[in-house]
Amino acid sequence: MFKNSKVTVALVTLVIIAVAVVGVWFLVDQNNKPASEPSGNEAAVNGEAGGAKVTDEKGTKALEQTFYIYDTVVNIKVIDDKVTQQNMDDIQQLMERMDMEFSRTKEGGEVYAINQAAGKEAVAVSDETLDVIQLSIKYAEDMDGLFDPTIGPLVDLWNIGSGGEQVPAQAAIDQATSLINYKDIIINEAAKTVKLAKEGMVLDLGGIGKGYAADRIADYLKEQGLQNAMINLGGSSIIALGTKPDDLPWNIGLQDPDKSRGTQLGTIKISDEVIDASGVYERFFLQDGVRYHHILNPRNGFPSQNGLKSITIMSPNATDADALSTGVFLMGLEEGMKYIESLPGNVDAFFITEDNKIYATSGIKDRLNLTDTTYTFEELQP
Repeated sequence: MFKNSKVTVALVTLVIIAVAVVGVWFLVDQNNKPASEPSGNEAAVNGEAGGAKVTDEKGTKALEQTFYIYDTVVNIKVIDDKVTQQNMDDIQQLMERMDMEFSRTKEGGEVYAINQAAGKEAVAVSDETLDVIQLSIKYAEDMDGLFDPTIGPLVDLWNIGSGGEQVPAQAAIDQATSLINYKDIIINEAAKTVKLAKEGMVLDLGGIGKGYAADRIADYLKEQGLQNAMINLGGSSIIALGTKPDDLPWNIGLQDPDKSRGTQLGTIKISDEVIDASGVYERFFLQDGVRYHHILNPRNGFPSQNGLKSITIMSPNATDADALSTGVFLMGLEEGMKYIESLPGNVDAFFITEDNKIYATSGIKDRLNLTDTTYTFEELQP
């Protein structure tokens, strides 16, 4: 499952530095400055019509552009002498197409149409929408429903981050959870149609859409023969592809998930990998001293309260990492660690608990360079 060749990261190097991030992590290359602050070999050379900034990266052309899409800041930097503004324009069109196709709130979009027709009729969709929905169902099966793309009624009910600031009535929560079941997504692959079995069901691809989009951008860059870059969708989903011009891996800073502190907890060097993070400090409200965050458990209808502050997934592709960061967070520390360790391929994770302990899977612990003494490594006790 987690070796899907369609979402394997290409050997491309993307650098994205988010300007305003809603994610729990703000991940940046520690040796790379934003285009607005050039220095030395990274001094701005000129700009290209269309919005991208041209810089020089140790003798190699770099093109960087910021977009606002998927309700977040997307920053893309491609380092290759062949890169042009047309590449950025193509990427923008690709992202805008998927944003429309996958959005549950934009009229005219395919997921919007599926939701409007819930319990009534099947809706014809594009190959891309069909693919991401089928992948969502597979992730739901693999994680026993903790990741569920039909979680939309619960997301709408709590509305955390979009005005929701109180715990809904239990009856409303029970009604919403009764409509959540990925097994009620009916797909006719031959006809390329999707139907939700019950009226009131809501398909929500928010737990996978950004990762899927990041992988499609990586695929595009590979097809164009561009070899150096990094992709950052909102600071919480980043693909670091290839290496920097000096053949060194990207040095990524990991910010403390408690954004109020605004401090970096450490760094990690990555190449041809994805980092994706989920945490309780992204979107939340407080009621009676309890923090209610946006990571909702489809089984009981409430935000998870399992002692975790955040989880960060390392994976060969962003689609896997995006889905895993939600489902594994809901598993909790012990079950989540075991699940990640059981997966095939190079998938790793580290978990940060509310008491600032870091628990890392075997393939990642030695790569984390902690710089904030507030955090310490711990091992799970047998």
